Amino acid sequence: MTWGAALAALLSLAACGDGDGPATPAVDAGTQDSGTDAGSDAGVRPPDVYADAVVEYVPGDGAGFGQDRFPDVVLGPPAGAGPDNGSLDVLSLGRGGRIVLRFTDVAIIDGPGVDLLVFENAFALPGGGTYAETGLVEVSDDGVAWKAFACAFNDADAGYPGCAGVHPVQANPANGVSATDPAVAGGDGFDLATVGLARARFVRITDTGANGYGGTSGGFDLDAVAVVNGAPIQGTAP
Repeated sequence: MTWGAALAALLSLAACGDGDGPATPAVDAGTQDSGTDAGSDAGVRPPDVYADAVVEYVPGDGAGFGQDRFPDVVLGPPAGAGPDNGSLDVLSLGRGGRIVLRFTDVAIIDGPGVDLLVFENAFALPGGGTYAETGLVEVSDDGVAWKAFACAFNDADAGYPGCAGVHPVQANPANGVSATDPAVAGGDGFDLATVGLARARFVRITDTGANGYGGTSGGFDLDAVAVVNGAPIQGTAP
């Protein structure tokens, strides 16, 4: 099946749905934006793997950067600047600030390995190590009941396990690096199996309060979120 025919079939399936549950098997979004043939077992690629809407944004002290481009600045693909530079295509949450993002056409589902990637603007320091600004990630299928990934935001020696905002971002539409392939995209990966959730349509990110704050660019700086394992959302789910 050609890419155009596959996409048309996928959209037709989505339009015919009558409920909230995923009605198709998991699809691997790992090469969605690479433009290459991923092979016979890659599945049908979803039409959009990035967050579609901001449900809530509650800035904390030190927030402000990126608000002039809000909400588009956190929707769509990441604009990674590589390992040595932090992207400026971000929204600063500020101390304890939070944001809730919603997927309206493709849900995150529990598949093999990483299911979701969260992109901040961490970068490598000249003397070694990484400048990280940690964020707590939570996921929900209905926007009411949330599951949180354990974030060890005080454990710098171990690389802040379970937190977002730790690894530099490689993916950028300008360089052709896929934002849905955990092996090359950069950012921080999350597996729904870790929190016992089969599907999620909402992602909440909260600044941990353990970052640097000052001016209008304090705390966790969100670039984008992307679905790695996903399935079309059918019907008109809330």
